[in-house]
Amino acid sequence: MEFSNLHEVLRTLYDEMMPLSADMAAVAKSLAGLGALFYVALKVWQALSSAEPIDVFPLLRPFALGLCIMFFPTMVLGTLNAVLSPVVKGTHSILENQVLDLNALQQQKDQLEREAILRNPETAYLVSDEEFDKKLDELGWSPSDLVTMSGMYMEREMYGVKKEIRDGFREFLEILFQAAALVIDTIRTFFLIVLSILGPIAFAISVWDGFQSTLTQWLTRYISVYLWLPVADLFSAMLSKIQSLILQKDIESLSDPNFIPDSSNTVYIIFMIIGIIGYFTIPTVTGWIIQAGGAGNFMRNVNQTTTKTGNIVGAGTGAVAGNIGGRLMK
Repeated sequence: MEFSNLHEVLRTLYDEMMPLSADMAAVAKSLAGLGALFYVALKVWQALSSAEPIDVFPLLRPFALGLCIMFFPTMVLGTLNAVLSPVVKGTHSILENQVLDLNALQQQKDQLEREAILRNPETAYLVSDEEFDKKLDELGWSPSDLVTMSGMYMEREMYGVKKEIRDGFREFLEILFQAAALVIDTIRTFFLIVLSILGPIAFAISVWDGFQSTLTQWLTRYISVYLWLPVADLFSAMLSKIQSLILQKDIESLSDPNFIPDSSNTVYIIFMIIGIIGYFTIPTVTGWIIQAGGAGNFMRNVNQTTTKTGNIVGAGTGAVAGNIGGRLMK
């Protein structure tokens, strides 16, 4: 199963479990009804004890919340999802356009890189069987030719091994990159399901006097978690755009007949590592769009862990580079 299908499974899971919020509405209605009774009685008693006219407008708040609880899946969740869905679709379309451009540029670069290697007679036999057979036919059976022939076999084998290791490491990083995106999407879906199912209880508690902020906190947390996916799509689109610009530079270089290609893909690997670490900063960035508490404590620990890991890797790399540089200076 592909990663895109796993994301679709999470969407289906949310749609399947969202109606469960109606089951909590029965408990929430009794809790909200009791809260409304005490709320209205307290407001009326305060007005009568102060010999003031009763303000009817604030007394309508419990009844409005009661209507939201009764029709929670459609009135509350349906309205929020309808408002926020265009944002998700818009950012996903941006990502799809960037990925299509990236795939086309990657194919063009691979083709130009192969052509550049074939242009060099000394390396053409490494990637082309025809050139390899042609070079073997030019050799004889003298001892020196046999040594050259053995060296060609060894170089071709080493080139294949290096290419397999490089492609395997690249594929491993791509899997980690997709896994990081899937982790964020899974946590997002879990938070949304919990907020959706227990949403009627939060609305019912907000009816009670002194707990009005519960409604605001639920709304901000739901919107903040819902926006994790658009922010993740924008982050992926940004990385795809950076990789597209790098590929365009490589294509321009490969167009030069005198250019010798470097197949190490170091820059690509660096940006894959940046993307893996950057995915775990998405909850923090979303918190800048809309302030919400509660969900950031868990992700704050994740961010601290990734920061420490990055510092350790950077320190180790600096130590190795300094050691090599010191030996070269000697």
